[in-house]
Amino acid sequence: MTPEETARAYLGAFKTGDPTKIADYVSDNFVNEHTAALGSGCVSKETYLQRLPGFLADMVDLDYEIEDLMVDGERIAAFYRMTARWQGKQLIAVRGVQRLVVNDGLIQHRTDYWDSAAFLIQVNSTARLALASFGIET
Repeated sequence: MTPEETARAYLGAFKTGDPTKIADYVSDNFVNEHTAALGSGCVSKETYLQRLPGFLADMVDLDYEIEDLMVDGERIAAFYRMTARWQGKQLIAVRGVQRLVVNDGLIQHRTDYWDSAAFLIQVNSTARLALASFGIET
């Protein structure tokens, strides 16, 4: 697989809801990094695979729609619109970008940039009111 094919297949695998299918696209020494305050990274495929079921349980019907993909050799910038039903109830949509490094058909490093305030506004009325006082609204 080319790096672009790997990136597309990886993001598409989230729609399956199957942790193993998602983790099939990452290397054993995978680094999963988040820049958002609510994000939580990890190191190693094994740890990632252990954490995916909880994430997927909270993000029912998760889908990453690729808005744009920039490829520079093994480096990919995947601009996305993520949709899901938070804890099976509240429909959410969050835009972001993942910076991926692909080596030998597997993702070695992922840095996910997304707006945790945009997420909170959609799932928590108290956060929505608090953030509105700063002019942050959907």
